[in-house]
Amino acid sequence: MASKIFINLPVKDLAASMAFFTSLGFSFNPQFTDEKAGSMVISDNIFAMLLTEEYFKTFTKKNIADAKAATEVLIAIDASSKEEVQEMVAKARAAGGAIYSEPQDHGWMYQHSFADLDGHQWEIVYMDMSQLPGQE
Repeated sequence: MASKIFINLPVKDLAASMAFFTSLGFSFNPQFTDEKAGSMVISDNIFAMLLTEEYFKTFTKKNIADAKAATEVLIAIDASSKEEVQEMVAKARAAGGAIYSEPQDHGWMYQHSFADLDGHQWEIVYMDMSQLPGQE
């Protein structure tokens, strides 16, 4: 069974994308980072491989989707609090990201979203499972 997740995302400008995500507090594993790819560490077992479009094309025979024009995937990651969600989205906006939906507060779950420099959509979510309806 799988123990790690690697999300591969095409990017137009690797240096700009790495700077964007660094400003949000993410780090990059230098072992798997070079001029073609940046290995962004999301957690101990989850990574986003930011690949230049040319390099990304070597892994697929399909066209690369324009994430600014169409949605192919929503990347959802958890946060430890509602405030952390708000902080990360604010950092994304300040670093050049775009807000594509308003925050949603469902009582037990709070989420807000941004699109990165290439248009990939990121959902930042805080869940308080003790407040989940029916969890008494």
